[in-house]
Amino acid sequence: MRVLVVEDERRLAESLQWGLEAEGYAVDLAHDGMEGLELGQQQWYQAIVLDIMLPRLNGYKVCQALRELGVTTPILMLTAKNGEYDEAEALDTGADDFLSKPFSYVVLKARLRALTRRGRAGASAVLSFGDLALDPAKRVVRRAGQPVTLTSKEFAVLECLLRHGGQVVAKHEILEQVWDMAYRGDPNIVEVYVSALRRKLDAPFGRRTITTVRGIGYRLVDDE
Repeated sequence: MRVLVVEDERRLAESLQWGLEAEGYAVDLAHDGMEGLELGQQQWYQAIVLDIMLPRLNGYKVCQALRELGVTTPILMLTAKNGEYDEAEALDTGADDFLSKPFSYVVLKARLRALTRRGRAGASAVLSFGDLALDPAKRVVRRAGQPVTLTSKEFAVLECLLRHGGQVVAKHEILEQVWDMAYRGDPNIVEVYVSALRRKLDAPFGRRTITTVRGIGYRLVDDE
């Protein structure tokens, strides 16, 4: 899942980035409102964490502008401690939820999971394809009912493929959704993680689920 964090306190922003990336999220940072507004218009984000007190353009205006532009990405706004008026205005300008500073990192992660579930209205909480199932909230993957242990990045790549069902997913799309904008490494890193998923999800179960579409990317096929 790709998340945008708009926070001018750099130590806090980098701490959030480090923590969320350890959980398998791809995280982009913006340190002022104008930058946040520009990045927030990109439709690849599954959630936006938005502080109120920002240079150049405050969080309320960023949130309102995004909604006026038709951006429906769930927004979690960070408000002042016990700031009832902040919380009310956050919701009035289009935020989906708020969290008062200082906040628990555990609660932040839970709020993000809840927001992304609500953002997929009508969709099943568990992603499935054939006998393969992934629960984004519980961070659990099962094949034929058996649990499979994945690293955080393997989990994110599989989630990306599952969200596209049987459609072809280009390598650059996986990079955009699973790695952040700061990534400047070899794009063939995607192949490394797809190979790892095949070893864990296909080979032990006698399946060939993740197929390569030459010159384009990957897709899931049900070979049962």
